[in-house]
Amino acid sequence: MKKRSLAAIGLAALLTLTACGGSAGDAPAAQENPAPMRPELSETTSARISTFALDVDTASYSYARRTLREGRRPEPGQIRPEEFVNSFRQDYAEPPDNGFTVHTDGARLPGRDRAVLRVGLQTRGSTTQARRPANLTFVIDVSGSMAEPGRLDLVQQALRTLLDQLTPGDQVAIVAFSDTAQLLAAMTPLAARADLHAAVDRLTVQGGTNLESGLVLGYEEASRAFRPAATNRVILLSDGLANQGSTAWQGILDRVGESAAEEITLLTVGVGREYGDELMEQLADNGDGAAIYVSSPEEAERAFVSRLPATLELRARDAKAQVAFNPDVVEEHHLVGYENRALEAEEFRDDSADGGEVGPGHSVTALYALKLRPGAEGHLATATVRWQDPDTRRPAEAADSVDVGALAGELWSGAPLRLQVDVVAAAFALQMRDGEAFGMDLPALGEHAARLARSSEDPMVTELAGLIGKAGEVR
Repeated sequence: MKKRSLAAIGLAALLTLTACGGSAGDAPAAQENPAPMRPELSETTSARISTFALDVDTASYSYARRTLREGRRPEPGQIRPEEFVNSFRQDYAEPPDNGFTVHTDGARLPGRDRAVLRVGLQTRGSTTQARRPANLTFVIDVSGSMAEPGRLDLVQQALRTLLDQLTPGDQVAIVAFSDTAQLLAAMTPLAARADLHAAVDRLTVQGGTNLESGLVLGYEEASRAFRPAATNRVILLSDGLANQGSTAWQGILDRVGESAAEEITLLTVGVGREYGDELMEQLADNGDGAAIYVSSPEEAERAFVSRLPATLELRARDAKAQVAFNPDVVEEHHLVGYENRALEAEEFRDDSADGGEVGPGHSVTALYALKLRPGAEGHLATATVRWQDPDTRRPAEAADSVDVGALAGELWSGAPLRLQVDVVAAAFALQMRDGEAFGMDLPALGEHAARLARSSEDPMVTELAGLIGKAGEVR
């Protein structure tokens, strides 16, 4: 998806809405003839449509985890609540085909007429054996800043392991960049694995960071070796701290967007204690891809060995969500996060408008804080997802609706466990970014996270509880 300017979401109203409790959510939604209203205007009673591009990035949460473990808080601008929520496992049913399932649920919040709505989207999983072959062009930062432990050494370790996991039909190219860019290995079949390992071994730190030159050469090689029947992807591994070449972001972003239109997608992998989060995230958005961050060998192995080979395919291009709220039931609604994914309502069925790219087995979750009209009953909202087939570009849609009566009676005692986890994750992000969220302070969030960790026996939720505790210790 192409990057859009940040939109104000009426956070103060959101906090007021939920001053007595939390809220959770999941992804997209729609209606047949949507009114052209922007999500950020949703405080008004007449604005009943929320439209946004799907997002599967997780870099914001992973980088926050690292900074908190090091005894410091992430900068507010590096915190994107939807990436916190989408880092956690969901229990949505998979569709039988290559589309989406749409899941809607929610819960009442303490206080009068307050509720949370969750919209969840899920694609069907895949296996390495079942996927199409891949052309992967690795663009690797070898500038001086990558000498820090946990940067280039981590990248090399992950690449060596990945090369041994890829299948014979795959091909790999390797580009290194510092002051200038160098093609260390042209697109090479995995039958010549030894040559690729040798190229990885030749990666050495030197010079400045000419990110532009690295991406230009990487995309040139990916375009030269493009295979229509394969997945064609550029994978940028960097700390995102460009200091040479064109450091004016728009020029770099435009080049990436042009290549994305030619069906060469981008994955950005961030490393390093100091990290250019915003640039890497915008590159991923413009490159129709995703942004992740790794800071340990374990995280790198999950990203490159467990996750990447099985998710090289796409299930959906330009995927968008739209939620249509019943104005007779919902007085106010507020989407948590997705500020830079906001779309005009009329862009939902405009297939020339950019959306998000979603791979196999991915879930996307969106949370809405709601103020219901007194005594509200009946239909609450309809959530619709629209996407294009990755090969044919044929559009398709799926939808689900929810009634007021389907809301759990009380979030913390009657709602599904995963919905409660989503609320805690979102509230934690907002608390660090804005200093207040859902009417809960860090101790209250920590108590909920610890309880949910015990109930779920999920290491990720246990980790979340620990991070909330860490956040309370640092300023």
